[in-house]
Amino acid sequence: MAKEKGPKGKKKPRNKPTSQKWKQYKIEGEKTSRGRFCPRCGPGVFLANSGGRLYCGKCHYTSFDKAEIEAARR
Repeated sequence: MAKEKGPKGKKKPRNKPTSQKWKQYKIEGEKTSRGRFCPRCGPGVFLANSGGRLYCGKCHYTSFDKAEIEAARR
């Protein structure tokens, strides 16, 4: 007797989480302020703030400067 294997064919599509870029913008009165951008990639690519560092997911730029981290939190 042969072992039964799983179904063949295409895999089921997986749901990906949304990017949630709207969380990078702050609205104060009538002004909008944007989060910190990557110095290599330019405007439009935000830096992630995680573990006491700033990180770009596109070009893998990492910054450990405490002053920049404090400025990004504001």
